[in-house]
Amino acid sequence: MSRGEDNQQGIEVISVQNYPLTTETNSIEDNIMCALADSDIRLEDGDILVIAHKIVSKSEGRVIDGKSIKVTPQAIEIAKRNDFDPVQVELAIQESKEILRDERVLITITKTGLICNFSGVDKSNVQKGHYVLLPEDPDKSARRILETISEATGKKIAVVITDTQGRPWRRGGVNIAIGCAGIDVFKYNIGKRDLYGRKLERSTICQIDEIASAAEPMMGQGAEGTPIVLVRGYVFTANHDESSLDIFRTDDEDLFR
Repeated sequence: MSRGEDNQQGIEVISVQNYPLTTETNSIEDNIMCALADSDIRLEDGDILVIAHKIVSKSEGRVIDGKSIKVTPQAIEIAKRNDFDPVQVELAIQESKEILRDERVLITITKTGLICNFSGVDKSNVQKGHYVLLPEDPDKSARRILETISEATGKKIAVVITDTQGRPWRRGGVNIAIGCAGIDVFKYNIGKRDLYGRKLERSTICQIDEIASAAEPMMGQGAEGTPIVLVRGYVFTANHDESSLDIFRTDDEDLFR
C-alpha cells in the first residue's frame, strides 16, 4: 500500500487524547478506537498509528509485580557493581538471550532479538514496585492491532510500536520503532537521482525509526498520558516482507562488537 509517488508534501503529527489509564475491561484496539473518537479523528487510508509499547505490553499482561521475582546471585552482583535495581536487573536477564555489556549499562539481546538496555524492562508509568516488559513479539502485536482496526474502519493504515532508547555517542534518548505492520521498515533511495543528476548508490533510510522519532514530541515521557500519535500525509510503501528486527546489523556488519 502506498500514498502515491515519492513526493512528500508535508505531514501532520496528531496527538490522540484520552487513552484510558485503566484498560482491563477493553482490548487495546477498542481503547484506541475510543480514543480516536474522543479526539474527533477519523482514520484515512495511509494513516500511521504510532503507539508507545507500554500500552501494548499492559494489554498483553506484561506487567510484573517485583515482589514475585526471585533475584539470582548474578543479578545481585551486576546490580551492586553498578548501583542498579536488582529486580530490574533480574528481569532484564530473564528477558534476554545474551548480555553484551554489564558495566555502567546493561545492554542485552532480548529473546526476540532486540538490542537494548535492560532488555527494555522499565518501571516508569506503572504502579510502584511493578515493572513493564516489552511485548513478546512487537511485530505480531502491530499486525494484530492493524488487522483489527483496519477491519473495523475499512481503512488501509500502518502501525508502528515504539520505545525510547539512549544512544552510545549522543546524550538524550530518542523514540525508535520496535515493531511495525503495514509499512516497509526501510525507504530505498538507491537508483534515484540527486540534485545534480547523479544516481544514489547507497541510500537506505530506516523510515520507521524516523516516524517514531517524529511522533515522540507529541507523546511525552511523563504524565502527558498520550501514548498514541497519528502521522498523516507521509508517503510510504508496504511492498517488502520486512521485520523490525531487520534494522539490527548482523554480527559481521556490526562495527563495534
